[in-house]
Amino acid sequence: MKRFALGMIALSFAGPALAQSTVLSCGREVVFDAPPAAAVSNDVNLTEMMLVLGLRDRMVGYTGISGWKTLDEDMRAGVAELPELSEKYPTKEVLIGADADFYFAGWNYGMKVGGEVTPQTLEPFGIKVYELTESCIHIGDKPKVTMEDMYKDLLNLGTIFSVEERAADLVAGYRRELDEIASTLATDGEPPRVFVYDSGEDKPFTAGRYAMPTALIEAAGGVNILDDFEKSWAVIDWETVVERNPEVVVIVNYGNVTAEQKRDFMKENPALAGIDAVRNDRFVTLEYVEATPGPRNIQAVRKLAQALRGQ
Repeated sequence: MKRFALGMIALSFAGPALAQSTVLSCGREVVFDAPPAAAVSNDVNLTEMMLVLGLRDRMVGYTGISGWKTLDEDMRAGVAELPELSEKYPTKEVLIGADADFYFAGWNYGMKVGGEVTPQTLEPFGIKVYELTESCIHIGDKPKVTMEDMYKDLLNLGTIFSVEERAADLVAGYRRELDEIASTLATDGEPPRVFVYDSGEDKPFTAGRYAMPTALIEAAGGVNILDDFEKSWAVIDWETVVERNPEVVVIVNYGNVTAEQKRDFMKENPALAGIDAVRNDRFVTLEYVEATPGPRNIQAVRKLAQALRGQ
């Protein structure tokens, strides 16, 4: 069950401007003289982080959603009064033209290494950037992903926008929910082996040890078969999947190829017929917004825990 309906929590919880604040973003120290007043978020999951903190009135728009994904009813209500400034990754001119003073994005979530939109290229135009923690692996070392990555982003946004109490309460609630889920998990035997199937037929695009699904699977009592894959989201080969023999397949649903089509591809491919998950028809679908860092991670863990228990 969702803790909040996004359409409801899109009301303003932003308090009065407070003193200067500083946060760490992928190791960079970012200083804010005042809370941003013209923010832009990229992608559906980052936008939902803004909305769940009640920051819609601090936003001038969002980017990078309709070019790949569709919005469900909650999300449509949350952004109803905001323009989508770019269907995919924005250009520098788009952000400058919107008079933005803040960009919440990540590496491969609205920014590319060496691209035209980076913290360094936006700084001269007065646009501060906070980078999604999960994405920091693309520009340097970081620990294996955990649920703390998502919590850190919410708490840092709370600091940036002077809604620290709101962010702290939200994260505390998420922790309680995960503790409740953890209390239902089996404590004996080996954790179920799980493979994340994002896309691709010749070779699968999947989640390694730095991508959010690894944390979700572990919180649900399983283990990602690519837990030792030193990547975030990346391509592997099907031979590795067969060799590691997942008991459950998590399908990430978005884009033009449906979850049903992805499942059918795996079930109808003779090379994959011997995989336990395929033989036993054990598939579970996560929407993109559930599988990437954001407020819906908690319901994703609950869904995965039920699937791993065979419910």
